[in-house]
Amino acid sequence: MEKFLEVLNTRRSIRKFLDHPVEKEKILKILEAGMNAPSAGNEQPWHFVVVTDRQKMLAMKEKHPYAAMLAEAAAAIAVVADPKLLKYPGPGQELWIQDLSAATENILLAIHALGLGGVWLAVHPFEEREREIAKILEIPEGYRILNLIALGYPNQKPDTTTRFKEERIHWEKW
Repeated sequence: MEKFLEVLNTRRSIRKFLDHPVEKEKILKILEAGMNAPSAGNEQPWHFVVVTDRQKMLAMKEKHPYAAMLAEAAAAIAVVADPKLLKYPGPGQELWIQDLSAATENILLAIHALGLGGVWLAVHPFEEREREIAKILEIPEGYRILNLIALGYPNQKPDTTTRFKEERIHWEKW
């Protein structure tokens, strides 16, 4: 369990990558971790599009203002919701965002645990960004893209100083 806490406490966003592909077996382990995330009502509304094609990565980079790292990442994962899998669809019931966020965090932790690096690139709630990425990845109409995750072998080692701030903890009342 200590190793797990170390993974939690040392994971950081990685934006620089080595020119080295990520093995398919590692990607499958990463996605298994994502699919083991908690899900409201056990809906599991997720799909994942794995992208390794350099032209698609560059095209997504052009449509996302904060995705420069896609030019050198070994892969990207689009985290996608299938509204048909939702038991409680509609405004105010959009629990797919929480479900896919939990899956994304599991993915990021698995990436780090496997000696890789990754970074979360928000797509939702930016409608044009979502539309353009969906077009590049040929995602059917009606599906929702929460984010992209750029990943690969890290070419940087960010500071892992603790972010713990005890003054932000409130016991029993504010």
